Amino acid sequence: MIYPGNFEEKIGFDVIRGLLKDKCLGPAGKRLIDAITFATRFQDIDPELLVTGEFRELLLTVPGFPMSDYLDLDEELQRIRTAGTFLIPENLVQLRHSLSVVSDVLNFIRSLDSYSFPATIRLAEDVFVDGRIISEINRILNEQGEIRDNASEKLFSVRKSIVSLRSQIDRRIAQSLTQAKTQSWISEEAQITIRNGRLVIPVPAANKRRIKGFIHDQSATGQTVYIEPADVFELNNDIRQLELSEQQEIVRILIQFTDFLRPGLDNISIAFDFLGRVDFLRAKAVFALETGGTKPFFRNDRKIDWIEARHPLLFLSHKRLNKPVIPLDIRLDEENRILIISGPNAGGKSVCLKTVGLLQYMLQCGLLVPMKETSETGVFTDLFIDIGDQQSIDNDLSTYSSHLINIKNLLSFAGKSSLFLIDEFGAGTEPQSGGAIAETVIESLNQKMAFGVVTTHYANLKLLASKGSGIVNGAMLFDTRKMKPLFKLSIGKPGSSFAFEIASNIDFPAEILSKAIEKAGTSKLNYDKLIQGLENERAEISLKEKQLQHADDLLASLISKYETLKSDLEKKRKSILEDAQAEARHMIADSNTLIEKTIREIRQSQAEKSKTRQLRQEITEMAAKLETDASPDRESIPATAPESQPEPVVKAFPEIGDPVKIEGQSEIGEIEEMTSADALVAFRTVKLRVPLNRLIPFEKTGDKPKGKSAYDYRYHNIVNEINARLANFRLSIDVRGHRGDEAVALVQKYIDEAILLNVPEVSILHGKGNGVLRRMIRDYLHTVSEVRQMTDESLERGGAGITVVRFR
Repeated sequence: MIYPGNFEEKIGFDVIRGLLKDKCLGPAGKRLIDAITFATRFQDIDPELLVTGEFRELLLTVPGFPMSDYLDLDEELQRIRTAGTFLIPENLVQLRHSLSVVSDVLNFIRSLDSYSFPATIRLAEDVFVDGRIISEINRILNEQGEIRDNASEKLFSVRKSIVSLRSQIDRRIAQSLTQAKTQSWISEEAQITIRNGRLVIPVPAANKRRIKGFIHDQSATGQTVYIEPADVFELNNDIRQLELSEQQEIVRILIQFTDFLRPGLDNISIAFDFLGRVDFLRAKAVFALETGGTKPFFRNDRKIDWIEARHPLLFLSHKRLNKPVIPLDIRLDEENRILIISGPNAGGKSVCLKTVGLLQYMLQCGLLVPMKETSETGVFTDLFIDIGDQQSIDNDLSTYSSHLINIKNLLSFAGKSSLFLIDEFGAGTEPQSGGAIAETVIESLNQKMAFGVVTTHYANLKLLASKGSGIVNGAMLFDTRKMKPLFKLSIGKPGSSFAFEIASNIDFPAEILSKAIEKAGTSKLNYDKLIQGLENERAEISLKEKQLQHADDLLASLISKYETLKSDLEKKRKSILEDAQAEARHMIADSNTLIEKTIREIRQSQAEKSKTRQLRQEITEMAAKLETDASPDRESIPATAPESQPEPVVKAFPEIGDPVKIEGQSEIGEIEEMTSADALVAFRTVKLRVPLNRLIPFEKTGDKPKGKSAYDYRYHNIVNEINARLANFRLSIDVRGHRGDEAVALVQKYIDEAILLNVPEVSILHGKGNGVLRRMIRDYLHTVSEVRQMTDESLERGGAGITVVRFR
């Protein structure tokens, strides 16, 4: 149920319907726009959202969609179902054009990737265009839409005779004109002219009897008459007879073609219905692209969990003025079904309420809605709205009476699948009574488990959220320093009307304002200020928590990576030592073989035994020394330390702009601000406020730290290299202009480096084109386990031409 009857006008859907019709290419699509209705069954809505979403993606990624005029011949096709009727040449031109467009659209859709556009391809399953129809029309008509001479043998013969007779007429009348001039019956300047469709000679009235023929006309003064010579007159009559025969033959040809066409009229009607459906979907997709519409998660449940939702008409209006629209984040679920929004006048409460009503209505009409794709949406069977002044002089209704009638109807029909929207609930009558009625109504609707959004200034409605589950407060935020609304909804706390602050800001008389404040009482003012102060503090604390969490995550990640690198280097060190030991043992074995060979040769040469023993003893001692040097059981391995180098120059006191480290950490940052007790240090994208006694000043010298082992020096070099890479790492990569394999290789290298450096999010600029490069890159990203999510960039920043990648 939709209430009231002018619901669409109240939320602005009538304007959207008009914008959609303007984007249609033919009347059939416009008729479907007019027929859009609010659906309440999930199984009816979801397929429509799916195919509309595919059309949006199609227009973004696949170029060449047929965009010619979509003509409507439905009325003519119904007329020629009767035997003996026929289509005129103008209709044949339209039919040829329309069937050609249908064929182009069918070929385009059937060439799409069935994995990416399954619902769109299903649209064309039962559509058939008989190519013989277009061929037959081309046989009958030329490019200008005229019946061809060779459409039939008889037509060709008739037209040939007409051409011949007209040639004779031209010769005869030219001869008559020459003769008349020779006889001085007409002036030398006289020329052949046309009257009543016949060629005639202008003759002075005094000489009209000298030329035998038929007078067709005379001049205004009567001094000149226009004569068709007699022999030409007879020839023209013959032509007239031939022209009648020509028309009869053309009608026969058209009837014959229509008879050929008539058995296939049902298929043609299906094809034209298909074309109207395509026009309808294309118009919805174009509107979605203009307003940032997407297909969010759609569930067969009652739920509103919207992220960055925007009013489409407000978005279009602000877009023309280059003004931003503050997005709406709103959540209604089983625990918090009714949202009570309070805040200052002109702060965006009514816009927020209309946005909820319009987007939910659009969604259940099968339209894409401007919000994040990760938003969650559901289905409601009833939509009620009470907004604006419905005062009626005819019915003797006051504004408040009209509101009460709306509320009475709402209470009669509302249920657990209803969504109600009430603006300025309780306004229009005495505040105490109006507030009491409003409070009772909301409690009743809460018992009915209905969902709703209510805007109010009444304090008693703000307190409802603390009395039981199902109701939650919301506030339109207000900047008390600049005295201007922020147009941002914050759920969880009630808002203030800021009546006195706004009055003061517009230079309202101070004396009147002061007395009003006294009458209102300081407790009311302190309550409003306390609410706003707590909300501001909550927002600041939330921001600080996010910054600290991000900093902790970054530091923990760096420490983890450093420990991993250290472990890897230690393993490589052991591996190198083991290889060296094996090589040493191999050298020793070779030496022993050489020694034995030497001794054998000495013996064979009968050398002195004492000399032989001495040589053998020396070689054995040398082998023992090599074995000892290569032994892996040493407690330590002396590092080949470089010659002593000067230590880094360290300043005693850091200054703004100096590089520093936090005590116990190796990450180097730069001081941006300083106080007597602490400093604000920027570590790439993270900024931390650190006490001065925990900062260690540092200057790069390129020298190795004194007293470090070669291993420690190599380790710190690797750490410094990672820091340098992280500092120079760009958060986006542009692969436009590269071939597919080249682009994927570049992206693969880029993603590997981003994962190594623990970058949380990157962007890949690949352009839209025909979508091939985008698809190849995303296919690769699906294989990377560290990738948590990939989405299109927002429409205003590039849309489907940029892929945003988020890591785990």
